[in-house]
Amino acid sequence: MFRRSAVALSAVWFALATAAPLAADSETAFQALYEKEWQFRLQQYPELAASLGDKDAERRLTDWSEAAIKTRVEFLQQVARELDQIDATTLSDSSRINYRIFADQIRNGIADYALGGYLMPFTSDTQFWADHARSGDYVQCAPIANCERYLDRLEQLPRQFDQLTALMRQGLKKGLSVPQVVLTGRDASIEKHIVSDATESAFYVPFKQLPDSLDAASQAAIRARAVAVISEKVVPAYQALLQFMRSEYLQRARKSIAASKLPQGKAYYAAEIYEYTTLELSADAIHQIGLDEVQRIRAEMDAIRTEVGFEGDLKAFFQHLRSDPQFYPKTDRELLNEAAYFSKKIDGKLPQYFGVLPRQPYGVAPVPADIAPTYTTGRYVGSNDPKQAGFYWVNTSKLDQRPLWAIPALTLHEAVPGHHLQNALASEQGEQPPFRRYSYISAYGEGWGLYSEKLGVEMGIYETPYQQFGRLVYEMWRAARLVVDTGMHAKGWSRDKALAFMRDNTALSEHEITTEIDRYISWPGQALAYKLGEIKIRELRAQAEQKLADKFDLRAFHDHVLALGSVPLTVLEAEVNRWVQQQLQQPTTPVAQASR
Repeated sequence: MFRRSAVALSAVWFALATAAPLAADSETAFQALYEKEWQFRLQQYPELAASLGDKDAERRLTDWSEAAIKTRVEFLQQVARELDQIDATTLSDSSRINYRIFADQIRNGIADYALGGYLMPFTSDTQFWADHARSGDYVQCAPIANCERYLDRLEQLPRQFDQLTALMRQGLKKGLSVPQVVLTGRDASIEKHIVSDATESAFYVPFKQLPDSLDAASQAAIRARAVAVISEKVVPAYQALLQFMRSEYLQRARKSIAASKLPQGKAYYAAEIYEYTTLELSADAIHQIGLDEVQRIRAEMDAIRTEVGFEGDLKAFFQHLRSDPQFYPKTDRELLNEAAYFSKKIDGKLPQYFGVLPRQPYGVAPVPADIAPTYTTGRYVGSNDPKQAGFYWVNTSKLDQRPLWAIPALTLHEAVPGHHLQNALASEQGEQPPFRRYSYISAYGEGWGLYSEKLGVEMGIYETPYQQFGRLVYEMWRAARLVVDTGMHAKGWSRDKALAFMRDNTALSEHEITTEIDRYISWPGQALAYKLGEIKIRELRAQAEQKLADKFDLRAFHDHVLALGSVPLTVLEAEVNRWVQQQLQQPTTPVAQASR
């Protein structure tokens, strides 16, 4: 079935999509619809299916042909029509949450196709060619069938690169491209994988250590196939992509940075705001929230500047933190050790603040070298595979731009109790439908990450005033995002104005500031999720503390928020309010609470 042509698949899935729901009951009809859509999703996106254990899907890559895209668009549109026929008010409480999340996924998917987002298939932060280059990191040739499937997938790389190149060419013709100003140096991460010796390729990593159970002849055969596939398929695909990027894309990419200047630009930016914040907020409203937060955080920063006895003003203090060598690691290992130390310190505190902890562990690792020079300072990389750990990535490139005072806040956000704790728990919510369990809503997820940074104060994680200042730098960074993202994409700000705003209000290094601004330029709206989500979580906690008084249990609050999985902020608010009412109806048991 997985090898059928795109035309045949289109006919099959469109027939499924257009079939009227057989059940009159809204609950049954809704479940049938989202289960049908999930199966379609797994078929259309084999990388997703493979991450959930489908071995056959490991052989395939997503089809980005015109026929495949048409199939997806028609299917999503039909799903939207069927959703409209279901009366959500008649659904159970849990199904109403599912309905809202599912409806948003369909809405966002349709908008991406309708407004042309799919014609810009990379950002300055994430690139499909770099993702592929890391695909072998988790492949183990025991059994050898794992590597045979991996090579089957690599043989399709030229086809997919050609398809994505065709989409980018369409985008250029329509004025839909990643802005030219953020493309400098991006071609280096493609060129890195054009090697003359296939055994030195990142794609060859799984074949360097084969299982002892495999006889010598079989080992030689699989390695010979790997060399052939990398030399004859993978390297030429990267060569063709590099040629396209250098001869066409870099030269013809749009000069403007504002999303609102794209075709249908205002609608596009509004759709991006909604996707990443889950709120119906205007760019002007978000911009003002950001300005207000910046002013508040500056006052807290100034108090720490005074506490440490620095005689200059806040701008001078920023420069001191950016430039004094005492604040910077001398080696990769020093930076990784600092991240590992705070990871384990936080691990030891978790049971005091959370009643439910995930089974999946996490590790600390450097950002891959091919992307590190233009990558953000840190990232959490999760896995749906129970045999794999999550990873807290720390960027060890440009060590003079990686301040140690930022590590506690970064660790709280990216590892625990931030993204690892949140994502691992979400993937273990077996009672939730998979479209919800494996989804990620940025406003909730990034809001939780930023909330976790401040929770670190209560947990006793920060050890010096400089580390506390680092937390405020990171909070200011997220507040400033509200200002610069809306400024550049809706209010006519130049890149230089956005850079200056970040310099004036954060102690981030110049490299980090430039990398971040370029990220916001090429990924409109995503940067808005963090602060708006954190504001909502802290607001809900404050309301719960006020209403529950002695009945408020912080561990229970955290467990409830995380048990929801990734949800829109309006759903989070409704569910926390419902939880508060349930707690009010429970008898007070102060002894039991204390024992927890």
